[in-house]
Amino acid sequence: MNVLVINAGSSSLKYQLIDMDTQAVLAKGLCERIGIEGSRLKHTPEGKDSVTLESPMRDHSDAIKMVIDALVDKNHGVIADMSAIDAVGHRVVHGGEYFNQSVIVDDDVKKKIDECSMLAPLHNPANLIGIEACQKAMPGVPMVAVFDTAFHQTMPAEAYMYALPYEYYDKYKIRKYGFHGTSHYYVANRCAAMMGKAIEDLRIITLHLGNGSSITAVNKGKSVDTSMGFTPLAGVPMGTRSGVIDPAIVTFLMEKEGLSVAETDAMLNKKSGVFGISGLSSDFRDLDEAAAKGDEKAKLALSMFEYSVKRYIGFYAAAMGGVDAIVFTAGVGENSIQMRERILADMEFMGIACDAEKNNVRGKETEITKDGAKVRSFVIPTNEELTIALDTQKLLKK
Repeated sequence: MNVLVINAGSSSLKYQLIDMDTQAVLAKGLCERIGIEGSRLKHTPEGKDSVTLESPMRDHSDAIKMVIDALVDKNHGVIADMSAIDAVGHRVVHGGEYFNQSVIVDDDVKKKIDECSMLAPLHNPANLIGIEACQKAMPGVPMVAVFDTAFHQTMPAEAYMYALPYEYYDKYKIRKYGFHGTSHYYVANRCAAMMGKAIEDLRIITLHLGNGSSITAVNKGKSVDTSMGFTPLAGVPMGTRSGVIDPAIVTFLMEKEGLSVAETDAMLNKKSGVFGISGLSSDFRDLDEAAAKGDEKAKLALSMFEYSVKRYIGFYAAAMGGVDAIVFTAGVGENSIQMRERILADMEFMGIACDAEKNNVRGKETEITKDGAKVRSFVIPTNEELTIALDTQKLLKK
């Protein structure tokens, strides 16, 4: 079975074509600047150099057509024709309370995805456009929706509810949803496999650390709490997002600075986090370089990030009555040797300790536990596309 994985953004579309018999990525690529002048497709076939194809993409339908043309092209294609694509798995950011698992797309599913657009206005409309564009280009090919929020639907009410008037939950479904679900699910299960244990017997804290970061408590294979909330703004300070702050700061700044709702939203989402503190960059590599040269604000930004992650580890260990494993994933988690070391430092009292030599790796699946430490620590590169493809395969086999 060949599964095409689609991740549609507002002006971009990422894809992978995966052979599910071998789990090999036959081709992958990125459509950029959809609906904008200068749109292009970067396409990378397995074992070959990437090619960049420039052509106007008025909308996602044009982008899907370009992807299909690239996949079957006689020079850089990887399949003879479209009949070789058995199914399409779509990443959908928000499933609200409707979906606690992946589903085969029908009209009712599309309607519910659309209804959840008020919870993810920048993402769900683009995800839905991607689904409909694929349906138009590949009539009869099964479509599967895989939701970022689904994995976190196992959280208990005490973890997902906010202490606001209950009527706002009834009216607007204001609650914690959590995100990066496919990533947390994948690395937690890989961790269990690496430990040689059933995931039902483990308490795992997964650290998805990147420009967007979230931390999840996975107890017996289920998400019981996660750091992101009603939106991806909550949790630890991120590249440009504030993370958790005193909510009164919002109205205080709106009054003092004369900020509109849109300006406040932009400040919290695009001008805060480690970028806001450092005044330099949202890229942790730039901050590491600046901190090494003595930049005090860069040092502070990194320390705030590290402290916040460390605090969540303690928080979730308490919530689960202990922890058996810590997993680092995503851009910073997989690649920042120094940040992993700093996060795990001074945690021997919890049975957590990092081996400096084992930790000297980037982007490689490995264990970094110091000999004798009770809690095991891992670096596991995430693979959200494979998770989407596996869910798609599983549903169609049913």
